[in-house]
Amino acid sequence: MSTPMQPRTTNAYYLQAVLSFALASAALVIGIAYLPVDPWMRGFLAVGLLYEVTAAFTLAKVVRDRQDAGQISSRVDQARLDKLLAEHDPFRVEGI
Repeated sequence: MSTPMQPRTTNAYYLQAVLSFALASAALVIGIAYLPVDPWMRGFLAVGLLYEVTAAFTLAKVVRDRQDAGQISSRVDQARLDKLLAEHDPFRVEGI
């Protein structure tokens, strides 16, 4: 049995994701800074932005960890099945 290939992200895809996140974050920070509101409203929006960013990172980590746990249990189950199939002899006669 062959193990399935793990999908790999390319360096270009990684760079695109990082730049996209940086650009979106910078645009929001600049937008909050130049918003014509009181400083306390600006601070509230900044704290909201920070909360949203940390929540997004936490969600991404939880999804990744859950996926990794599923792959590990799948590999353990596959190893057990491989062992059972390797030990099974269909031509063995019981009782002789």
